[in-house]
Amino acid sequence: METLRFPIGRFEWNGDITPEQRQLWIEDIERLPTQLREAVSGLSEEQLNESYRPGGWTVRQVVHHVADSHMNSLIRFKLALTEQQPTIKPYDEGAWAELTDSREAPIETSLVLLDQLHERWGHLLRALNPEQWERVFIHPDSGVVRLDVNLGIYSWHGRHHTAHITQLRRRNGW
Repeated sequence: METLRFPIGRFEWNGDITPEQRQLWIEDIERLPTQLREAVSGLSEEQLNESYRPGGWTVRQVVHHVADSHMNSLIRFKLALTEQQPTIKPYDEGAWAELTDSREAPIETSLVLLDQLHERWGHLLRALNPEQWERVFIHPDSGVVRLDVNLGIYSWHGRHHTAHITQLRRRNGW
């Protein structure tokens, strides 16, 4: 069950984050829309409504969740860049996934949103200087989060959810 839930493992990072590592993570952010679109390409409505694991979200909910989560992350970056140690507002991602738009809306709405969101996000990320990468926000549950660490988390997050879909496809022979 752990491999179904965390198909690429959990995010882990120790030590300094180098400019080269940030570059790799930015590339992951910029590639995600294409990779996610490829992961869901050709799936039927029935397949989109199948859970990637027992008790997990449907493929449709996963796609909409990635859009919701990554919108929140971009806003967190902007808050940290424009305010001193802002405390961000977390959201209940499970409750958001149960809203009608996440359960029923066409995935294309979130795929198009991700195309534009990640283009804009990539533009911002590529412009940050070393001092800006050290800026932080405060997450009420996680504590102080540096922007370079958050970049790594979201690089992982996109790959993590794309793997949910690609592994479901592989298991089901889609």
